Amino acid sequence: MPLKLKMRNHQNCANQTGVPATIKTVALLLGAAIFQFSLAPSNLYAKAPIQVSKQSMIEEFLAAARANDVKKLSQAIERGVPVDSKDESGKTALLVATYANAVEAARHLIKAGADVNAKDDLNDSPYLYAGAEGKLEILKLTVAAGADLKSINRYGGTALTPAAHHGHLEVVRFLLTTNIDINHINNLGWTALLEAVILGDGEERHTNIVKALIDAGADKTITDRDGITPLQHAQSHRYKRMIELLK
Repeated sequence: MPLKLKMRNHQNCANQTGVPATIKTVALLLGAAIFQFSLAPSNLYAKAPIQVSKQSMIEEFLAAARANDVKKLSQAIERGVPVDSKDESGKTALLVATYANAVEAARHLIKAGADVNAKDDLNDSPYLYAGAEGKLEILKLTVAAGADLKSINRYGGTALTPAAHHGHLEVVRFLLTTNIDINHINNLGWTALLEAVILGDGEERHTNIVKALIDAGADKTITDRDGITPLQHAQSHRYKRMIELLK
Protein backbone atom coordinates (compact mmCIF):
# COMPACT_ATOMS: atom_id res chain seq x y z
CA MET A 1 0.00 0.00 0.00
CA PRO A 2 1.38 3.43 -0.84
CA LEU A 3 2.76 5.37 2.16
CA LYS A 4 0.29 8.19 1.78
CA LEU A 5 -2.61 5.73 1.87
CA LYS A 6 -1.30 4.08 5.09
CA MET A 7 -1.05 7.44 6.83
CA ARG A 8 -4.55 8.38 5.68
CA ASN A 9 -6.00 5.12 7.05
CA HIS A 10 -4.26 5.64 10.41
CA GLN A 11 -5.61 9.17 10.69
CA ASN A 12 -9.11 7.94 9.87
CA CYS A 13 -8.96 5.37 12.75
CA ALA A 14 -7.92 8.05 15.20
CA ASN A 15 -10.57 10.47 13.98
CA GLN A 16 -13.32 7.90 14.31
CA THR A 17 -12.90 7.72 18.11
CA GLY A 18 -11.62 11.20 18.69
CA VAL A 19 -8.81 9.72 20.89
CA PRO A 20 -5.31 8.79 19.69
CA ALA A 21 -4.85 5.02 19.67
CA THR A 22 -1.87 5.05 22.05
CA ILE A 23 -3.73 7.02 24.73
CA LYS A 24 -6.72 4.73 24.42
CA THR A 25 -4.51 1.67 24.96
CA VAL A 26 -2.88 3.16 28.07
CA ALA A 27 -6.29 4.02 29.50
CA LEU A 28 -7.52 0.46 29.02
CA LEU A 29 -4.45 -0.98 30.72
CA LEU A 30 -4.75 1.46 33.65
CA GLY A 31 -8.43 0.63 34.10
CA ALA A 32 -7.67 -3.09 34.26
CA ALA A 33 -4.98 -2.50 36.88
CA ILE A 34 -7.31 -0.43 39.06
CA PHE A 35 -10.02 -3.08 38.81
CA GLN A 36 -7.65 -5.83 39.95
CA PHE A 37 -6.33 -3.71 42.83
CA SER A 38 -9.89 -3.08 44.00
CA LEU A 39 -10.21 -6.79 44.65
CA ALA A 40 -7.07 -6.94 46.80
CA PRO A 41 -7.57 -4.73 49.92
CA SER A 42 -9.61 -7.24 51.89
CA ASN A 43 -6.81 -9.80 51.57
CA LEU A 44 -4.09 -7.27 52.31
CA TYR A 45 -5.75 -5.87 55.42
CA ALA A 46 -6.65 -9.34 56.66
CA LYS A 47 -2.96 -10.18 56.87
CA ALA A 48 -2.05 -7.00 58.82
CA PRO A 49 -2.00 -7.57 62.63
CA ILE A 50 -4.12 -5.30 64.80
CA GLN A 51 -1.78 -3.04 66.77
CA VAL A 52 -2.77 -2.43 70.44
CA SER A 53 -1.06 0.50 72.09
CA LYS A 54 0.99 -0.01 75.24
CA GLN A 55 -1.16 2.53 77.08
CA SER A 56 -4.40 0.74 76.25
CA MET A 57 -2.90 -2.55 77.47
CA ILE A 58 -1.97 -0.90 80.78
CA GLU A 59 -5.45 0.58 81.13
CA GLU A 60 -7.01 -2.85 80.59
CA PHE A 61 -4.57 -4.31 83.13
CA LEU A 62 -5.54 -1.74 85.76
CA ALA A 63 -9.23 -2.28 85.02
CA ALA A 64 -8.77 -6.02 85.54
CA ALA A 65 -7.13 -5.34 88.91
CA ARG A 66 -10.04 -3.16 89.94
CA ALA A 67 -12.56 -5.78 88.78
CA ASN A 68 -10.76 -8.62 90.59
CA ASP A 69 -10.34 -10.38 87.23
CA VAL A 70 -7.43 -12.75 87.77
CA LYS A 71 -7.72 -14.31 84.31
CA LYS A 72 -7.27 -11.00 82.52
CA LEU A 73 -4.42 -10.07 84.83
CA SER A 74 -2.64 -13.30 83.94
CA GLN A 75 -3.16 -12.75 80.23
CA ALA A 76 -1.83 -9.21 80.44
CA ILE A 77 1.27 -10.27 82.34
CA GLU A 78 1.90 -13.04 79.78
CA ARG A 79 1.70 -10.39 77.02
CA GLY A 80 4.43 -8.44 78.77
CA VAL A 81 2.53 -5.79 80.72
CA PRO A 82 4.73 -4.81 83.71
CA VAL A 83 3.19 -5.98 86.99
CA ASP A 84 3.81 -2.58 88.60
CA SER A 85 2.25 -0.54 85.79
CA LYS A 86 0.78 2.72 87.10
CA ASP A 87 -2.15 4.99 86.31
CA GLU A 88 -1.92 8.77 85.87
CA SER A 89 -1.85 9.32 89.66
CA GLY A 90 0.95 6.83 90.26
CA LYS A 91 -1.22 3.98 91.55
CA THR A 92 0.13 0.55 90.68
CA ALA A 93 -2.24 -2.27 89.74
CA LEU A 94 -1.82 -3.64 93.27
CA LEU A 95 -2.81 -0.32 94.83
CA VAL A 96 -5.80 -0.13 92.47
CA ALA A 97 -6.82 -3.61 93.63
CA THR A 98 -6.35 -2.53 97.25
CA TYR A 99 -8.61 0.48 96.77
CA ALA A 100 -11.29 -1.88 95.42
CA ASN A 101 -10.58 -4.51 98.10
CA ALA A 102 -10.07 -6.95 95.23
CA VAL A 103 -8.42 -9.63 97.34
CA GLU A 104 -7.84 -12.30 94.69
CA ALA A 105 -6.42 -9.77 92.26
CA ALA A 106 -4.09 -8.50 95.00
CA ARG A 107 -3.02 -12.04 95.85
CA HIS A 108 -2.28 -12.80 92.19
CA LEU A 109 -0.33 -9.57 91.66
CA ILE A 110 1.76 -10.13 94.79
CA LYS A 111 2.59 -13.67 93.64
CA ALA A 112 3.61 -12.17 90.30
CA GLY A 113 6.07 -9.88 92.10
CA ALA A 114 4.12 -6.65 92.65
CA ASP A 115 5.81 -4.16 94.97
CA VAL A 116 3.73 -3.86 98.18
CA ASN A 117 5.62 -0.69 99.13
CA ALA A 118 5.27 1.22 95.83
CA LYS A 119 3.74 4.62 96.55
CA ASP A 120 1.46 6.83 94.47
CA ASP A 121 1.39 10.61 94.24
CA LEU A 122 -0.39 10.80 97.62
CA ASN A 123 2.33 8.73 99.30
CA ASP A 124 0.00 5.75 99.69
CA SER A 125 1.26 2.20 99.15
CA PRO A 126 -0.80 -1.01 99.05
CA TYR A 127 0.42 -1.76 102.58
CA LEU A 128 -0.28 1.70 104.01
CA TYR A 129 -3.65 2.07 102.32
CA ALA A 130 -4.81 -1.40 103.38
CA GLY A 131 -3.98 -0.56 106.98
CA ALA A 132 -5.59 2.88 106.92
CA GLU A 133 -8.80 1.71 105.28
CA GLY A 134 -9.28 -1.61 107.07
CA LYS A 135 -8.53 -3.94 104.13
CA LEU A 136 -7.39 -6.67 106.52
CA GLU A 137 -6.94 -9.55 104.06
CA ILE A 138 -4.85 -7.48 101.68
CA LEU A 139 -2.91 -6.00 104.60
CA LYS A 140 -1.95 -9.51 105.72
CA LEU A 141 -0.84 -10.35 102.17
CA THR A 142 1.36 -7.25 102.00
CA VAL A 143 2.96 -7.93 105.38
CA ALA A 144 3.65 -11.53 104.39
CA ALA A 145 5.26 -10.21 101.20
CA GLY A 146 7.68 -7.99 103.10
CA ALA A 147 5.88 -4.69 103.65
CA ASP A 148 8.06 -1.99 105.15
CA LEU A 149 6.56 -1.55 108.63
CA LYS A 150 8.52 1.68 109.05
CA SER A 151 7.06 3.32 105.94
CA ILE A 152 4.92 6.37 106.58
CA ASN A 153 2.02 8.10 104.84
CA ARG A 154 1.71 11.77 103.87
CA TYR A 155 0.82 12.63 107.48
CA GLY A 156 3.92 10.93 108.81
CA GLY A 157 2.04 8.02 110.35
CA THR A 158 2.62 4.29 110.05
CA ALA A 159 -0.20 1.94 109.05
CA LEU A 160 -1.11 1.65 112.73
CA THR A 161 -1.83 5.35 113.23
CA PRO A 162 -4.76 5.80 110.80
CA ALA A 163 -6.07 2.33 111.65
CA ALA A 164 -6.44 3.50 115.26
CA HIS A 165 -8.03 6.76 114.08
CA HIS A 166 -10.58 5.05 111.81
CA GLY A 167 -11.57 2.43 114.33
CA HIS A 168 -10.26 -0.62 112.50
CA LEU A 169 -9.92 -2.83 115.56
CA GLU A 170 -8.95 -6.07 113.77
CA VAL A 171 -6.32 -4.22 111.74
CA VAL A 172 -4.88 -2.72 114.91
CA ARG A 173 -4.80 -6.12 116.60
CA PHE A 174 -3.06 -7.66 113.61
CA LEU A 175 -0.45 -4.91 113.32
CA LEU A 176 0.31 -5.26 117.01
CA THR A 177 1.46 -8.83 116.27
CA THR A 178 4.17 -7.44 113.98
CA ASN A 179 7.28 -5.43 114.82
CA ILE A 180 5.61 -2.10 114.06
CA ASP A 181 6.60 0.82 116.30
CA ILE A 182 3.64 1.16 118.65
CA ASN A 183 4.79 4.59 119.91
CA HIS A 184 5.62 6.15 116.54
CA ILE A 185 4.79 9.88 116.46
CA ASN A 186 3.32 11.37 113.26
CA ASN A 187 3.62 14.88 111.81
CA LEU A 188 0.88 16.13 114.12
CA GLY A 189 2.78 14.97 117.15
CA TRP A 190 0.42 12.07 117.90
CA THR A 191 0.97 8.40 118.64
CA ALA A 192 -1.62 5.80 117.65
CA LEU A 193 -2.93 5.95 121.23
CA LEU A 194 -3.36 9.71 121.11
CA GLU A 195 -5.02 9.44 117.71
CA ALA A 196 -7.52 6.86 118.97
CA VAL A 197 -8.49 9.15 121.85
CA ILE A 198 -8.42 12.52 120.07
CA LEU A 199 -10.03 11.47 116.77
CA GLY A 200 -12.07 8.54 118.08
CA ASP A 201 -15.69 8.80 119.18
CA GLY A 202 -15.29 7.26 122.62
CA GLU A 203 -17.56 4.37 121.69
CA GLU A 204 -16.82 0.65 121.84
CA ARG A 205 -14.60 0.35 118.76
CA HIS A 206 -12.18 3.10 119.75
CA THR A 207 -12.28 2.13 123.41
CA ASN A 208 -11.28 -1.42 122.48
CA ILE A 209 -8.48 -0.03 120.32
CA VAL A 210 -7.21 2.01 123.26
CA LYS A 211 -7.25 -1.17 125.38
CA ALA A 212 -5.45 -3.18 122.68
CA LEU A 213 -2.74 -0.53 122.41
CA ILE A 214 -2.27 -0.32 126.16
CA ASP A 215 -2.18 -4.11 126.52
CA ALA A 216 0.50 -4.23 123.80
CA GLY A 217 2.66 -1.74 125.67
CA ALA A 218 1.73 1.68 124.29
CA ASP A 219 3.27 4.48 126.35
CA LYS A 220 0.41 6.34 128.10
CA THR A 221 2.73 9.17 129.17
CA ILE A 222 3.63 10.44 125.69
CA THR A 223 1.94 13.81 125.24
CA ASP A 224 0.94 15.82 122.19
CA ARG A 225 2.78 19.01 121.24
CA ASP A 226 0.79 20.94 123.82
CA GLY A 227 1.88 18.62 126.59
CA ILE A 228 -1.55 16.97 126.96
CA THR A 229 -1.64 13.24 127.75
CA PRO A 230 -4.09 10.68 126.32
CA LEU A 231 -5.79 10.59 129.74
CA GLN A 232 -6.30 14.33 129.80
CA HIS A 233 -7.79 14.22 126.28
CA ALA A 234 -10.16 11.44 127.36
CA GLN A 235 -11.15 13.47 130.41
CA SER A 236 -11.87 16.56 128.32
CA HIS A 237 -14.18 14.45 126.10
CA ARG A 238 -15.68 12.65 129.11
CA TYR A 239 -14.91 9.21 127.68
CA LYS A 240 -15.50 7.26 130.89
CA ARG A 241 -14.25 3.84 129.79
CA MET A 242 -11.15 5.31 128.17
CA ILE A 243 -10.44 7.27 131.34
CA GLU A 244 -10.50 4.06 133.35
CA LEU A 245 -8.11 2.37 130.93
CA LEU A 246 -5.69 5.29 130.83
CA LYS A 247 -5.41 5.94 134.59
